[in-house]
Amino acid sequence: MAAQPVQIDDPADPRIAGFVSIRERDLTGRDGLFVAEGTVVLRMLGAPTARENGFAAEAILLLENRLAGVADVLASFPETVPVYIASSAVFDAVAGFNMHRGVLALGSKPPVEQGGTLLGRLPETSLVLAGCGLSNHDNVGSIFRNAAAFGADAVFLDETSCDPLYRKAIRVSVGSVLSVPFSRGLGAEALLDGLAQAGFEIWGLSPRGAVPVADIPAARRIALVLGTEGEGLPDSILSSFRTARIPQRPGLDSLNVATASGIALYQIALAMDRVA
Repeated sequence: MAAQPVQIDDPADPRIAGFVSIRERDLTGRDGLFVAEGTVVLRMLGAPTARENGFAAEAILLLENRLAGVADVLASFPETVPVYIASSAVFDAVAGFNMHRGVLALGSKPPVEQGGTLLGRLPETSLVLAGCGLSNHDNVGSIFRNAAAFGADAVFLDETSCDPLYRKAIRVSVGSVLSVPFSRGLGAEALLDGLAQAGFEIWGLSPRGAVPVADIPAARRIALVLGTEGEGLPDSILSSFRTARIPQRPGLDSLNVATASGIALYQIALAMDRVA
C-alpha cells in the first residue's frame, strides 16, 4: 500500500518539483525519470510486469477529487512511494496547463538496454518488432499498444527513433511501453544484423513488399521491420531482407505505420498461434 496522501497547497513546494512544467520538461529531459499520465498508465506502472522490466514509481500526484477513485491502484505501490494531492488550481499551476485527468506519476527508467542484451532474454519462439526512424510519438505509442495486444515479445528501436518513454508515447500506448520489453540506440544496420544472427526471419513491411503479409510463413523467430512515417524503409534494408505488403485498394500511397503494424502483427501472430 502506498503512503498516506500529503496535501500540497503551494505549486512551488520542492516535494513535487519533478512535476513542474510538464510540457517544457518533455523537451528538456528529466534525468532518468519519466511521467506516467492517467489512471490506466498508473495501473500499468504499479503492475508486476513494469517492475520486472526495471521501472519504478518515484512519486504520485493526484487531484484531490481523484483520490478515492484510484485507491485500488495506489494499493499496488509500496509505502515508500509518496502520494501527493492538490486542488485543481494548484495541480494546474504545477503542470503548467489544465490537467483534467488529474493523475500523474514520476517513474524511474531502467538502464538503457542494448539490442544484444535484450536478444539474450527472448524465448526460443519469438515475435518482435524493429523500428527504423520512427519519429512520431503517437505512432510509437500505438505500435507498443499493438505489440502488447498481439503478443510481441519485444520492440527494437534504432538510434534515430524517438524515445518511447516520452509522456505522450506512454499515454497513447496505454502503458504498454512499461510492459513490452524494448531496446533503443543501435544503428539500423547493426540492429537488423543482430536479429538475423539470433535466428530471426526478418521481414520489411512496405507498400512495395514482394508478398502479402498473410503469406509470411510461420517460423520459430520472426522480426517485422517498420520504417519511418512517409518515406518508409530505405532501399538498403528492402534489398537486404524479405519484404511484405498489406494489400489495399489502389489510389492510396500507404497506411499509417501504426495501423500497418497492427494489421501485420495480427496476421503474423495468427500464423504463430498467438491470437485466439
